[in-house]
Amino acid sequence: MERKIRNSAKALIIKDGKMLASKINDNGEVFYVMPGGGQDSEELLSDAVKRECAEEMGIMVEPKSLEFVVEGMYGEPFHRVDLVFLCDYIGEIKNAKILGDKNQVGFEWISIENLMNEPLYPSKLRSQIIRFFNSEKTDVYLGNEVME
Repeated sequence: MERKIRNSAKALIIKDGKMLASKINDNGEVFYVMPGGGQDSEELLSDAVKRECAEEMGIMVEPKSLEFVVEGMYGEPFHRVDLVFLCDYIGEIKNAKILGDKNQVGFEWISIENLMNEPLYPSKLRSQIIRFFNSEKTDVYLGNEVME
């Protein structure tokens, strides 16, 4: 069976030492993912990030730079390529209709300082986001996500 490749544009939104994340409850297992999702055909990645943040959280963002690439080859019916963009938080969209992802129960600002102790996925991003926040050298391509 040939699996399709799916590009997923994700937003790294940092404010006051915290990052914005979608909170997911999957049959009692609570974890966080970065806002964002699949790129549509003929849609720029930067536009996909803006659209997904508006749909999932009712917020406006401005993508600034591509910071991380991480793949997910297993556990889903497709081969996922997450492209993580640093985004400026512009503000809330008044009267936005939120179309959250499956099992999304909200969103939270989570502490970057404590990120290694948070269930953020892909987990390979945790240490890199901390390094980025501390202005340390980071790797852009993180390879295949393996549960840590």
